[in-house]
Amino acid sequence: MLVTVGRIGRAHGLKGEVGVDVRTDEPDRRFAEGATVVTDSKVPRTLTVAASRWHSGRLLVKFADVPDRTAAEQLRNLTVRSEVSEDERPEDPEEYYDRELIGLAVRTDDGAQAGEIIDVVHLPSQDLLEIRRPAGNAVLVPLVEELVPEINVDKGYVVVADRPGLLDPEGAEVAPTEPGPE
Repeated sequence: MLVTVGRIGRAHGLKGEVGVDVRTDEPDRRFAEGATVVTDSKVPRTLTVAASRWHSGRLLVKFADVPDRTAAEQLRNLTVRSEVSEDERPEDPEEYYDRELIGLAVRTDDGAQAGEIIDVVHLPSQDLLEIRRPAGNAVLVPLVEELVPEINVDKGYVVVADRPGLLDPEGAEVAPTEPGPE
């Protein structure tokens, strides 16, 4: 299965290096020498990584198929994907691929069925689980240990700590923001 691992940015130097906006937790693995990625262009292209290095907090990649700056500029803004085996897991046991979480049943901490994960939303500050509730509506829950204390991929469920307003927005406790008239 192909998963998004980055987006190619501007060319760096004259020898065909490009900056890559990393979209994977494993950039050193996905952009290792000899690794291949596939572009999302109209005619997909397979590129082989010749070398990669970090420079000023940015990943620079040299593809074997890109000889110079002119060729590198033609790749700008293309998303690149990497082939990942269906049974592959991240190296860190506390990390999960989106595909492992999507479809898992959601339970509250007291065991009640609360829905199903339909997507994982990646934001700069944190990731969110999009959960389809039994009533059909969807809610977003921050993927943090305080709110999602248990993830059991093998048994097919996650536990969400049910806080007022988290799974049921109608049940939110509303505190006044301004003092009332005296």
